[in-house]
Amino acid sequence: MTRLLTPHIATMTELREPHKVLERSGGKPVAILKNSALVGYLVPADAVASEEPRAATREEVMESLARRRAVNQPVLDYLKDK
Repeated sequence: MTRLLTPHIATMTELREPHKVLERSGGKPVAILKNSALVGYLVPADAVASEEPRAATREEVMESLARRRAVNQPVLDYLKDK
């Protein structure tokens, strides 16, 4: 069974009126099903970021790693022994 990544679903028949499907989803992505099998996702333009993604600076990456070290270190120690 395929795991759906959104709680909103629609059938291929409902896509005859896509504006109604998008209104019902409240601007969130919608999983499209055909014969109870996942076909794809319909993602409204509002759900997609409008600004260009940017690369993190080295300082931002190092800061993020330092914040996560307490959580990550036990896992890394465990994996060293494997």
